Parts: sequence; structure tokens; C-alpha cells
Amino acid sequence: MSAKRRLVVGVTGATGAIYATRLLQAVRSVGGIETHLVVSPPGVLNIKYELGLVRQQVYDMADHVYSFRDVGSALASGGFATMGMVVVPCSMRTLSAVAHGLSDNLITRAADVTLKERRRLVMMVRETPFNLAHLRNMTAVTEMGGIVFPPLPAFYHHPATIEEMVDHTIVRVLDLFDIHIEGPRWEGMDQPAG
Repeated sequence: MSAKRRLVVGVTGATGAIYATRLLQAVRSVGGIETHLVVSPPGVLNIKYELGLVRQQVYDMADHVYSFRDVGSALASGGFATMGMVVVPCSMRTLSAVAHGLSDNLITRAADVTLKERRRLVMMVRETPFNLAHLRNMTAVTEMGGIVFPPLPAFYHHPATIEEMVDHTIVRVLDLFDIHIEGPRWEGMDQPAG
């Protein structure tokens, strides 16, 4: 692997744009890791609608930004060494395309490359309830080596804000890439010795 630690980040049009921005900010705070960002057109719309941000504000959180349509970029090649990819948030359309090997844009092509090179792929799917197609696509991606990670909030750390709930999820996702940031982790219940 390259001396550079590179993480590919795909942002789609599913709800949950805050997970993408918090992840980019968290990785930048660690240092020593390059983020390579691709945002779909619906992802841009959701960033504006949910967060009130314009695309450039999110692009500025990444080290490198690629066009969604640029399937000829470095991210489209297995020769471009990365530590893996996270799709955050991940729409069911993107999940379906990856499950069926449809590399029709740079996010799905980069995910396909990640799987074929046996690198870590984490797909933070956002939909509820799941229908049978969703479940089958999640199974297919899992069987290919991907990790399906719906960003479900945990309450054992007693979050007081939405940001604390989001950050807890980001801590867990980044742990999957051996990127360790400060944040709540389950330490077990404090119970008296009996």
C-alpha cells in the first residue's frame, strides 16, 4: 500500500448529510489521512436542504474532490491505493448499483474497485422500513465483503444533542478503518461486584 493513507468518501442523496460532514471533519482532525470525496447531484441537494451548506463548503472539508461523472479518475482504478471507502449516507439506489456491479458513476465505480481489490467498503444505508429488494441488496454487498452500516443511534452514552448521536456513529465507522478519534465507546455497565 502507498505510504499515504487515503480514504474515499462517497456522498449520495439519502438523508443524513450531517454524517458526511462530521466524518470529513473527524478524519481531518486526526491528520495523516487524505480524504478523496465524490458527491452525487442529489447529495449536493441534500447538503443544501439539510445543512444549509453549498457544495464548496463541503468540498473544502476534503483533501481531493472528484466529479461524480468522472469514471476515468484515479478512484476508478485498483492501482490507486486506498485504505477503503465509506458511502455516507448511502441511498438505496447506490446500494442496488453496487450489489449488481453497475459502475455507472464514480461513486459506484469506486465502490466496485474497493470490493474487487478486497479493501474495506462501508455503506451507511439510509432507508426505513426495508423492503425485500433492500434486504437482498444488503446481503449481496455483505457477501462480496462490504459492510452495511445503517447509522442507527445508540443511547447508552446518554447523548444530549443530535451532534453527539452523530459523532458516536462516526467514531464507530472510523474504528472500522483503524482511524481512532475521541468519542464514546461501550465500556460495559458499571455494576457492583457480587
